[in-house]
Amino acid sequence: MKRIMIGTRTSRLARAQTEIVTEMLRKKFPALEIEVVPVTTMGDRLPDEKRAEVEGKGAFTEDLETLLQKGEVDAAVHSMKDLPTKLGGGLAIGATPVRADPRDALVSSYGLSLPEMPDGAVVGTSSVRRKAQLLSLRSDIELVDLHGNVETRLRRMGERGLDGIVLAAAGLRRLHEEGRITEYFSIEELVPAPCQGTIAVEIRADDHDVGAALMAIDDGDVRAVSTCERSFATRLGGDCDLPAGFCATKEGERMRLVGAILSPDGKTVVKQTSFEDAARPYEVGRRFAEKMLELGGEAILEGVMR
Repeated sequence: MKRIMIGTRTSRLARAQTEIVTEMLRKKFPALEIEVVPVTTMGDRLPDEKRAEVEGKGAFTEDLETLLQKGEVDAAVHSMKDLPTKLGGGLAIGATPVRADPRDALVSSYGLSLPEMPDGAVVGTSSVRRKAQLLSLRSDIELVDLHGNVETRLRRMGERGLDGIVLAAAGLRRLHEEGRITEYFSIEELVPAPCQGTIAVEIRADDHDVGAALMAIDDGDVRAVSTCERSFATRLGGDCDLPAGFCATKEGERMRLVGAILSPDGKTVVKQTSFEDAARPYEVGRRFAEKMLELGGEAILEGVMR
């Protein structure tokens, strides 16, 4: 293979993630010609106030998948957190080359941590998962919806006079904005979304040349934890926006699993930590989800879905 065309969203973060992938490919295949194809997805085209209606439903990935299926690009780079658990027909994950810090982070307007914030502090996030867990930590704070890409949310924090916002640490770091972080939440206190911080490269399943090239940059440990986390998400309800988090960490031959399912008000919490055999990540993720559902998570989610 002499040339590869890689599709990506047009945001700064998407471009930064695609650059990570292209640099890894260049190191493995110095003679490979790489063309990056920017794509404005449906989610990018919508005004911010409409994004809540489509988030979690492939709004940021479907246009890229369509180009892949048509053969107009050879691969597409995604934030794996945005990638639906069921891929488009004929498509596959060609590589999971890297995972950055999966934790959530607080950016405070006044340099404070969450415990230091005043009573009634106003914090921006559109994530149901983050809202529930933040309320379980600080029931007195006021949470407001905040949509848009990372730069938009950082700008609107100041424009709207918010006390702070919560974002994925990985996105801030990839945009070199980590200096604005005032607190990293531990995985246990604010359990991340499945595959947060993970880059996925999607391909046509029958394109063996591209598949072989991408396997050269695949990270087996990242693929294992991603498989485990996507299995957990599938069992809980696929791509629904739920007040639940799950994070797997590979530690030698075992995986450390941390999961949480909460009521939206943060008052009812099912949280579990476990160490499991890393050899069967899909089965491990599904079993862990079923255990959490049995411990009370199912009743919580039934209430959310009504």
